Amino acid sequence: MDYWFRFRNYLVIRYTLGRNTLSIDKFVTEIQNRKKNDLAELDKKLNDKKSETDAKKNSAVKELKANYANEAKTKAEREGARIVEAGKLEAKKILFDAINKNLDSTFDVIKKELGGYSKKPEYKQVIQKLVDYSKKVLAKEIVVRCREEDKSFFKSGVKVGSTIQTLGGFIAENKEGTKEIDLTFEELLRNNEDEIKNTVLEKIL
Repeated sequence: MDYWFRFRNYLVIRYTLGRNTLSIDKFVTEIQNRKKNDLAELDKKLNDKKSETDAKKNSAVKELKANYANEAKTKAEREGARIVEAGKLEAKKILFDAINKNLDSTFDVIKKELGGYSKKPEYKQVIQKLVDYSKKVLAKEIVVRCREEDKSFFKSGVKVGSTIQTLGGFIAENKEGTKEIDLTFEELLRNNEDEIKNTVLEKIL
């Protein structure tokens, strides 16, 4: 067995080298164990950190996908609503175009009918009623502008002035020329246009 001697204050101290060697081996083993434990703990922390990072990354990716999906859905809904609204507007436009064509056609028919009506016997009676109305509104004596073929319809209290182009009826004014009323068929049709349109729309719609 080996011995290690050391002089201290002239005393000889003897150590057993075998025991010291055992203590050193134990110390080295303890250091290695601590190192292993530290490495294991470090690995655990790294794994935990990696798991946490992966979880955050997955959560962020999921959130981004959800946001993108919601944004895409919202955009699609807006686009769908825009298309539907555009379709409604187009349908309304088509409907109004059809209505306007019907109205134009209706007014053309009415004008044609009025042109034919002025050739009927009862037209003279209508002229007389319009004269009575003019005298009531303007004065007892009036001046009228009418079609050439209607001049013979006017009697006492009515002076015939210049001729005009019209489907029928006349324009009347007082003798002083300060008041005037348009009773031509065209003007009567314009004055009743809204009522005629409403009647036509009720039948169409």
